[in-house]
Amino acid sequence: MKLGMCAGVGCPQDTSEIFGENTKGEKEELFPSFYRRFEVFASKIGTWSSRMSVRRATHAGSWYTSSVQDLNDQLDGWLAAAKPTLSPARAIIAPHAGYAYCGACGAHAYRQVDPRNIKRVFILGPSHHVRLNGCAVTATHTYNTPLYDLIVDTGINQELLQTGEFEVMDIQTDEDEHSIEMHLPYVAKVMESKKDQFTVIPVLVGGLSVDQEANYGRLFSKYLADPHNLFVISSDFCHWGQRFRYVYYDRSQGEIYQSIEALDRMGMDIIEHLNPAEFTSYLRKYENTICGRHPIAVLLNAVKCLKTANSHTLSLQFLNYAQSSRCRRTGDSSVSYAAAALVIH
Repeated sequence: MKLGMCAGVGCPQDTSEIFGENTKGEKEELFPSFYRRFEVFASKIGTWSSRMSVRRATHAGSWYTSSVQDLNDQLDGWLAAAKPTLSPARAIIAPHAGYAYCGACGAHAYRQVDPRNIKRVFILGPSHHVRLNGCAVTATHTYNTPLYDLIVDTGINQELLQTGEFEVMDIQTDEDEHSIEMHLPYVAKVMESKKDQFTVIPVLVGGLSVDQEANYGRLFSKYLADPHNLFVISSDFCHWGQRFRYVYYDRSQGEIYQSIEALDRMGMDIIEHLNPAEFTSYLRKYENTICGRHPIAVLLNAVKCLKTANSHTLSLQFLNYAQSSRCRRTGDSSVSYAAAALVIH
């Protein structure tokens, strides 16, 4: 009997070697229960394999509309209201909350994207649901969006994995996380003229140490240097209120929401300096709840490597700021959003 390998167990390659030369119908008559179970098992394997290769748009229909027409109309409207003041962007910082809260703000970052030369889009998003000590890439080949499917760059994923610094996230983690998905419709929209001609590299960023931020910045710097690449840095800004366990309030700034904005803008100014050490000091002093602080720090460290390695001029500027609501009482809460673009001359 010839044997193949099936899940690590020797399995017959041809069932005729067990059952003889009976026709399929005869075998079903001989072993009806076996064949029914086998067909169900094979069907489940096919469904499981298909799901593992595709990340579904799990937040469509809740965090943003699943209607293609409505989504197109929303994105077109928000992008039309923004101006291309810092284009072409090599990297952008944009929020990842529900579009009802931050869709308009994010458009100011995506308006700076010129799709003509872009072949790859790196999306760095913070991990909200799992403890991750480094960074992780997706195991899937395709990311669904209501607009069209995005192709994952498995070649770049392999390059990253070969450094020994990246893990592979499981499908549950991938589909639960919103920090990457919330950027996919915007990426699809601004890149629609290059549909099927570009790839995406989603990267989940964990709770990195300062040394790790520097290391990942160094690893990503060669990709940031390539004008065919775009980096999307996913981050909201201050999460204020008792439910976030953060209630910093500088009364000299006026109302609570004004204090929050002053704190955020201090951080935004520091990010514009492109100095990772200064950003780290700011976070240590004020503990501002910027959920994408690690992806931002990775970008700042990548920029630092580029500035050290060559004579390119890099400039980052924030273009928009918003809050989900205006906090006036200690029982209120809000999340802040900001949009920025980085250009390299």
